Order: sequence, then C-alpha cells, then structure tokens
Amino acid sequence: MNVENTQVQMRKGILEFCILHIISRGEVYASDMLEELTAARIMVVEGTLYPLLTRLKNAGLVEYKWVESTSGPPRKYYTLTATGRVFLESLQQTWEELVNSTNQIIVKHSTHRNGRASA
Repeated sequence: MNVENTQVQMRKGILEFCILHIISRGEVYASDMLEELTAARIMVVEGTLYPLLTRLKNAGLVEYKWVESTSGPPRKYYTLTATGRVFLESLQQTWEELVNSTNQIIVKHSTHRNGRASA
C-alpha cells in the first residue's frame, strides 16, 4: 500500500465538509477557497473544486452571485443556502463524533503500546 494514496483519500473525504465551512463564513470566491485549502495542506485543483461547487449548487446547498471585478471578468461569489447550513450542521455533528471515536481508538492504542493499562 502507498501511504500517500491513503492520505489523499483521507483528505478528499473531508473536502466537501471543509468547502462548506469556508463558504459558511460569508461570500467567498473560488480562488480564495483554493488558497485556504492549499494553506491547510488539503491539496485541491480547480478541476476538482469547480465540479464539486456545481454539485453543491445543484443540491441546493450553495448559491452564487456574479460580482463585477475592476481587474478582469466578473467573479462568482458563493454563499450557503438555508438548506446548506442545516446540511453543514449535520456534517459538523458527524465530524465531531468521528473525531471523538477516532481519538478514543488512537489513545487506547497508544496507552496500550506504552505499557499502560488501557481502559
């Protein structure tokens, strides 16, 4: 098995969640999303982001508006819909449960491995 492939799959699995979180803060332009995701080491390219944004829009979770730009063509700015906010809240709850469950397993493993009694 290739560890890099597994790492990429793990990151891809949370990409939609991260994108919805970024959009939930207010109007955001796609290149700003790419920048934030890259800074967080969730590598994504435009060829991945734009189809995902289209799927989110078609699902009624996000919407966009065109804004004129002084330095080029108009830009699409994305926002969450009310449905998108409810969806994100549900994902947030699932994320917290997964983090807690994963940490429970990891901590149990590391305490057992270090020779301590595990609970």
